[in-house]
Amino acid sequence: MSFAPPPRWSPWMHPLAWCLLWMLAHVASRVAVSPALELDEAEQALWSQTLAWGYGSQPPLYTWLQAGWFALLGPSVLALSSLKFMLLGLTLVLVWRTALPLMPERAALWAAASLLLIPAMGWESLRDLTHSVLLTCLVAATWWALLRQLRQPRPAGFALLGLLLGLGMLSKYSFALFAAVLGGALLSLPAGRALLRERGAWWLPVLALLVVLPHGLWLLEHWQAASAPTMGKLQSVGDQHPVVRGVLSLAKAVLANLLLFALLALVAFRSGWWRPTPPPAVAEPSPGPGLSDSVLPLFGRYVLLLALALAALVVVGGVTHIKGRWLYPLLCTVPLMAFAWRPGLAGHRGGRLFGGMLLGMAVLVWLALSLRVWANGQRGAPDELNEPVAALAGALRAAGYDGRSPIVAGDAVLAGQLRLQFVQAPVSVCKVPAPQATPPTEPPAGACAVEVLRGGANQRWLQVARGAPQPPSGWWHTPALPTTAVTLELPYLHAKAGQPPMRYQFLWHPALAAPPAASPRSPNPLPSP
Repeated sequence: MSFAPPPRWSPWMHPLAWCLLWMLAHVASRVAVSPALELDEAEQALWSQTLAWGYGSQPPLYTWLQAGWFALLGPSVLALSSLKFMLLGLTLVLVWRTALPLMPERAALWAAASLLLIPAMGWESLRDLTHSVLLTCLVAATWWALLRQLRQPRPAGFALLGLLLGLGMLSKYSFALFAAVLGGALLSLPAGRALLRERGAWWLPVLALLVVLPHGLWLLEHWQAASAPTMGKLQSVGDQHPVVRGVLSLAKAVLANLLLFALLALVAFRSGWWRPTPPPAVAEPSPGPGLSDSVLPLFGRYVLLLALALAALVVVGGVTHIKGRWLYPLLCTVPLMAFAWRPGLAGHRGGRLFGGMLLGMAVLVWLALSLRVWANGQRGAPDELNEPVAALAGALRAAGYDGRSPIVAGDAVLAGQLRLQFVQAPVSVCKVPAPQATPPTEPPAGACAVEVLRGGANQRWLQVARGAPQPPSGWWHTPALPTTAVTLELPYLHAKAGQPPMRYQFLWHPALAAPPAASPRSPNPLPSP
């Protein structure tokens, strides 16, 4: 069957207007809350200084987008936040558009808005995630493009699918699991195999390969550096058998994603889930089999193959630790699948309650995010967004820093924060060794100095660390430069009475003075260590 076309919306009631309002509210809140950054934001501020085929353990697409957006808006919290919420808003729109041919308009809106009931989307993505946000957007785009092809195969549609698959691999490596599961589900169905025999299907693998190839060559060259951090995150320690730990971790991750949606949908629609009713507003029957006849089996095969693939990762692959947010992109279409399975819920009397729950959750999360920096300060646990980076920048300027010379920071978060405060300065990271590390696990400052002093003896540079304890003297030391750091103690943006201040240490190295009228024995202006 086919459903009636979407009703004509007034400009202020159109779903796109509500989505835009949601995006603008979160961007405004993030900009107003703090000029400081959390880890993922700071990494983007830092990495986007240069364009590369890869960044550590992450593929490059998000950082490329962020670098381009910085070029338009300038490095700022606004540029960081607006890019992310454009991707989040696009994800909601894509899920909505994917759902429209499968269910009435009302249910399609619920399918999209229900993503806000998945904590990885409704909280974590709004707070600090980056690559997972782009990955989820491209997963939603792939579903949308695939269902369009099932409805009306065209060569241009295959090219679009190939482009999306390639971009997905450049967003986050876990897209490979999604693509494999979706491809397997498609090939397991007669309709899917028939689709891949249509004219122009060859565009799909060709474009996907062309998009991925340059990064793939980079990945082969940097495999150890790119894979080691991820492999380490997939392991946990404990007394239980590894398979038991893996199964329990997988179950917790799945529940963390879907439990809230399942509970609220059950409260609202109750027996409507197992007592199907005809959907409202049905248009004239379509002349042939409806899209649902091919899509519902595809959804079922996808869920089955995904469950098998995740189980294989645990049992065969030895994975013992799985975070809920890692599974979110793979599970983001579950609400859509649920409402496609029961489109008749669009006419259920519990729909008004469910819509109210969705709206209430959106408002509640916005308030919580807007107030969390203040609340964390008041309870004596100030977070990174509470750090006084604007005051730090003012103190560094007052100490003589020119705002353009290279900066070496003690960690990535501080580096990203300074990058936004001094947009003309190149910023790099030289991690402060852990106090208990014996021998130190990070290179001494000499390694950093070699990088920043390439300009010669007249190169100015700034070295900054944060927190306690103070970095060891070896972190600061370089030949011919002072070794006594200046300590700053600055109050947090929000803190309860008696809260210890945030501590920073820095050394500003102005250009070395020219040597006095020289002695032929001293051609080198740098004093000996």
